Amino acid sequence: MTQDERRVYLIKALLAEDSRYQGMEISADVQQQKRLLRALFNVRMPEPVSAEFLTVQDAYLQEETRQKGITDLSDLTPVQEGLYLWQGDITTLRCGAIVNAANSQMLGCFCPNHGCIDNAIHTYAGVQLRAACAELMERQGHEEETGRAKLTPAFNLPCDCVLHTVGPIVGHWLTRKDRELLASCYRSCLELAEQNGIQSVAFCCISTGEFHFPNDKAAEIAVNTVKEYKQQTHSEIEVIFNVFKDIDLEIYQSLLQ
Repeated sequence: MTQDERRVYLIKALLAEDSRYQGMEISADVQQQKRLLRALFNVRMPEPVSAEFLTVQDAYLQEETRQKGITDLSDLTPVQEGLYLWQGDITTLRCGAIVNAANSQMLGCFCPNHGCIDNAIHTYAGVQLRAACAELMERQGHEEETGRAKLTPAFNLPCDCVLHTVGPIVGHWLTRKDRELLASCYRSCLELAEQNGIQSVAFCCISTGEFHFPNDKAAEIAVNTVKEYKQQTHSEIEVIFNVFKDIDLEIYQSLLQ
């Protein structure tokens, strides 16, 4: 199958799962097809799929990521010993684990084509990730607490694993509890990573954006918590601070350099 054939196959298979989509036409425009496929991935519940679907999906997603370009941790230069700063798409980073800023349901973002990192990670990992998260949450029996962490395979992402953590949602003003919970996100991810032999972790800007944590304060907590953890535990885990926006790059540069 070509990449175009894979994409159309996946769209048709996902449309066929829901009678509401019966008769929906598929645009010939490639970008429209990509948006439709991502939207269908986003809204799909964690249900079983055929082995054939997974084979086609995995080949498609891995090729999409390859075309975007994969960045390997070994290609990065540390800004301090064991600490890296990298601006880019975290779904294209090859390292031990990337951190997903999840919500308390831990099932990924269901909003079609939403710009959050939770949406991107679930999209490019494939439908297996939502199923794995659903299994974790079913065993747990309640929503994920803020400041904790869960570990899943990365499936079609170039990293080995995904660490999912729920950051605090900031209200009208930033509280001490918000700061403590955000620090707990970083510690929980590092602890869980080391318990599972993961040697490198890439953190996104947890709780900024949709959760309204001020970017500069969040970065200060991130850097301080990681440094304190490494100093207190004598950990050799490598940490990448991943940013996407220019403003976050400037903030982390000032903190690390």
